[in-house]
Amino acid sequence: MPSPLCLLFDSDGTLVDSEILLAEVMAEVLPRHGLPFAAAQYMEEFRGVRFLTIVLELEHRHRALGDTQRQAMEDEMRALMEARMRKQLMPIAGMADALAALRSHPRAVVSNGPERKIRCAMECVGFSHHFSHLFSAYSLGVWKPDPALYLMAAEAMGHPPERCVVIDDAAVGVAAGMAAGMQVIHLNRFPDQEATPAGAIAIHHASELPAAIERLSRQTQTAPFTPQRSIK
Repeated sequence: MPSPLCLLFDSDGTLVDSEILLAEVMAEVLPRHGLPFAAAQYMEEFRGVRFLTIVLELEHRHRALGDTQRQAMEDEMRALMEARMRKQLMPIAGMADALAALRSHPRAVVSNGPERKIRCAMECVGFSHHFSHLFSAYSLGVWKPDPALYLMAAEAMGHPPERCVVIDDAAVGVAAGMAAGMQVIHLNRFPDQEATPAGAIAIHHASELPAAIERLSRQTQTAPFTPQRSIK
């Protein structure tokens, strides 16, 4: 009997509804440092992208910042974001029940965010008991869409890529999971604005996740999954 599939969850926008908070905080902080930015830009252009990557792109468009100012800006953003999370953060609708239904599966959080932010998010929404394994891009030094982040997490969890399922809402995470040769479930909460790439499984609500995992579990028992590594 094959072991249960290993579930690798993104955090922001997948487990917790943090993205609008982050967008608002960035829209507050970045303009104070000379980088024009609106909350809608995060949701439309930069969802799931590393903060430094966003900043460098905005600097290219507007004005360059020095290292000291850039670090001060990030420190200010992180502090404000944590304060907002502790007051307002909510889980993604239906995710608590989905996690309870999937409790027999090994699982981890794999995020482009700092470990402190991941831990804060899990504490704020009461998910800490579900996740004893957290993998931060800042700790491992590699960021989605680079597949190495998910591959490092899978290796640490003791599961081959073909026995792992990535659950991610953002394009960078979906691309990373597919490039890692893993099954990918795209939690596409904005189907009118985003398309799920061929090879990934689209769901639109967390309540659909247990059934999707069950289907994958049955499929991998009867026909081994062939990894797809074409996305870079």
